[in-house]
Amino acid sequence: MEYLYAALLLHKAKQPINEEKMKKTLEAAGVAPDLGRIKAVVAALNGANIDDIIAKAAAVAAAPAAAPTAHAAPAAEKKPEKDDKKSEEDAAAGLGALFG
Repeated sequence: MEYLYAALLLHKAKQPINEEKMKKTLEAAGVAPDLGRIKAVVAALNGANIDDIIAKAAAVAAAPAAAPTAHAAPAAEKKPEKDDKKSEEDAAAGLGALFG
């Protein structure tokens, strides 16, 4: 995550996101830079419109979760207890077969 944070910090500061800048940013944050990861992040972000990516992520995060409303259909009724008892017995029988 710190590699992406470094890239976002560089973007916010209107600095180029390149290997040298990423390395310096990570070192300034006290992170031992991994040159392979730096290269991967720089390559992945090459040509990407970071502002659009951030806007899309913010829109997804802001979307409300589907919550039940007063008009929602009622939940299905619970099955009769007989079915629950029968399935418990079937499960117990299956477990018995494991132990001989």
